[in-house]
Amino acid sequence: MIDSRAHQQPGIAPEAWRLSVAPMLDWTDRHCRHFHRLLTRRTRLYTEMVTTGALLHGDQARHLDFDAIEHPVALQLGGSDPADLAACARLAQRWGYDEVNLNCGCPSERVQKGAFGACLMAEPALVADGVKAMRDAVDVPVTVKHRIGIDRGESYDFVRDFVGTLADAGCEVFIVHARNAWLQGLSPKENRDIPPLRYEQVYQLKRDFPQLTIVINGGIRTDDEIAAHLAHVDGVMVGRQAYHEPWQMAGWDLRFFGEAAPAGERAQVEAAWMDYLQAQHLGGRPWPQAMRHALGLWNGVAGARSWRQFWSDHHHKLRPPHELSALSPRPGTAAGRERIAP
Repeated sequence: MIDSRAHQQPGIAPEAWRLSVAPMLDWTDRHCRHFHRLLTRRTRLYTEMVTTGALLHGDQARHLDFDAIEHPVALQLGGSDPADLAACARLAQRWGYDEVNLNCGCPSERVQKGAFGACLMAEPALVADGVKAMRDAVDVPVTVKHRIGIDRGESYDFVRDFVGTLADAGCEVFIVHARNAWLQGLSPKENRDIPPLRYEQVYQLKRDFPQLTIVINGGIRTDDEIAAHLAHVDGVMVGRQAYHEPWQMAGWDLRFFGEAAPAGERAQVEAAWMDYLQAQHLGGRPWPQAMRHALGLWNGVAGARSWRQFWSDHHHKLRPPHELSALSPRPGTAAGRERIAP
């Protein structure tokens, strides 16, 4: 068997992708990532997809600025022109991102019209040119997130050949959403649910390309499911489950990395988050835009609903978060105060 690290770029280890939170449009912004980092230090975080056009012709700082607490953090790009991708990869490295990820999985019609996302799986040579251009431009890892197929084709050969072509161009890390992307007839939301999950095809990729880092994504919810997938692939990427049930992430550092969590109780996370919101407020930035990402913190604990309603009340939006925190309902049954076991 080929050594899975034999052709890795210097400094890259498959363990870096053991666990990650998926890039999610309108969700995984810098506020969301800061909140997630209060729950887990080791889980890899991703930005929302940013198009090459937005970076090259728009407000770069708005799209790229992030807090040092977010490391390890990756920038996900949407685009297909190799020169543009290389230019944006240079920006990512200049800003200090730990990885540049190319989106070859988004099925939305808007993305297709821009000639990127899942439709690029039909043009592996073009994607390979983009990967090579980015790798030549930067030292940080260049990775690809993709589906196992497009439309209703179910041949494993399609995704195997796609991965093989990109691997020949130097891509070493593949994040594989284990569903096809149906480019016609389904909304992006339906594309996350209706095409069937075929995890075995992702496992087969790891068997066929043992030298590559293969990360599985799609429909993964429980920690036991994460552990089961890790028996077959190098890493697991969790999406909406992590966003909607954030406290689950508080146990990941201990279970999957053998390290202590940043905080042992939800109240500690809430207190740190209030400090962050207060800093936003004092800086003249609307804190409710950030607070929306944390509304699931107390899910499953008595009083969580009242807490969510309090922090969602638009009448509070101009008041300082520290002032509101003193008035906020206090979830906290014994279950809510339960510490993460050392």
